[in-house]
Amino acid sequence: MNLANKLTIFRIILVPIMVIIPFCNIQVQFAGIPLTYILIDIIFIIASITDKLDGYIARSKNQITVFGKFLDPLADKILVLTAMIMLVEMSKLPAWIPVIVLTREFIVSGYRLVAVEKGGKVIPASNWGKLKTVTQMIAIILAFLDMNEFGKCFSGLLNGSDFVLNLVVTIMMIIQTIATIISGIDYVKNGKDLFKE
Repeated sequence: MNLANKLTIFRIILVPIMVIIPFCNIQVQFAGIPLTYILIDIIFIIASITDKLDGYIARSKNQITVFGKFLDPLADKILVLTAMIMLVEMSKLPAWIPVIVLTREFIVSGYRLVAVEKGGKVIPASNWGKLKTVTQMIAIILAFLDMNEFGKCFSGLLNGSDFVLNLVVTIMMIIQTIATIISGIDYVKNGKDLFKE
């Protein structure tokens, strides 16, 4: 197994560790942020870095494998959706956001299965898909550090750094949701030929 695939597997292993941390009942806080959230964030950041790193290594060292093509996007989906579900449980994110992300991923995965069946046609990622990925990662990283629920900045109850952080998280989540929807539509549009018999 090459290094790129090992990094992908490492990213998947980090996910259950991220999920287990809240059960450790750590009571320590730093600048009003529970250590639990900080640890989850650090793990998410490390996992996000491996996402970029394994792709770079696979391309630069010509280590692209069928196993990697299958596992890498799956690892990304597991990581992002797990983090979003955790944020919902922490009351930091409304459930409709991960529902939209999950729906898009099911549709795209379905299209990829049909593409394989039709001879392995690759539907390239659009700029909307790239924007979705970047804004998702930033929004999730900041959301774990935000002690307020999604959109509270518009209530008039926040000020100072709390207001700024919540505003940035809210805007980034909205952008990633819009990019998720548009990239999904774009993917369906570019792959419509797959369903022509």
